[in-house]
This record gives sequence, structure tokens and C-alpha cells, in this order.
Amino acid sequence: MAAMTPETTVITARIVTAVVFIVMGALHFVPTAARSMAAIIPPRMRDRPLSARTLVILTGVAEIAGGVGLLLEPTRVAAGIALAIFLVAIFPANVYAARHPERFGRIAIPFWPRLIAQLALIALVLWVGLSPA
Repeated sequence: MAAMTPETTVITARIVTAVVFIVMGALHFVPTAARSMAAIIPPRMRDRPLSARTLVILTGVAEIAGGVGLLLEPTRVAAGIALAIFLVAIFPANVYAARHPERFGRIAIPFWPRLIAQLALIALVLWVGLSPA
């Protein structure tokens, strides 16, 4: 078996990342998952101006669009940058969940591991989005 080239590594990582974002985005439209996602939106962000449910739908569309965008050469760079911004924008919901583990259970990842994971995801979407391969 031949070793993976740097180009093959980027392409593989891009495809896997895109699929993960598309699947996660689709989960925003599954009622039980959507309710859980709506619940972790901090109260100060609900109904100002959009409802929690509307925010869940919009973030689902954004994840799907970002995932598809990573797969298309003309939109790859924009998708990588948009997904990085998206990951920053949704971080307050992750912080809110981390502050209330008794309410959110296993989705309430503690703050520091979640921050590190979020930064790694941002680096990943920028790498697969901005790499020319």
C-alpha cells in the first residue's frame, strides 16, 4: 500500500470534515436533537430577534452549506472561512451547556476541553478550506 501524499491527506480530511458537517447539520432537523440544541442556546440569545428553534434551523442550514461548500472548489475557501466564523458564533451555546451539566448531561462538555476542541475544529476547517489540494 502506497503512503498517503500530503495532497491525498488534505483531500481525505476535507471529505471527512465535509461529511461530518453535513450530517451534523442534518441532525438540526431531527426533532429530538433539535430540541436539545435549542435548549443549549443561552436565554439572553433566544427571541432576540429569532427564536431558539429558528436559530437551530439556520445553524443546521449553515453547517450543511459549509460542508457542501468544502467539497466544491469554487466555494472551498469561503466555506472554510465561514465555518470558522460559524464555530466562533456557536461557542456561547457550548459554554452555556458546560455551565449546566446537570441540565444537559453528556452534551455538556466541560469548558476547557470544549474550547480546545473548538479551536482544533477551527484550525481543521481553515486547513481543509484554504489548502490548494
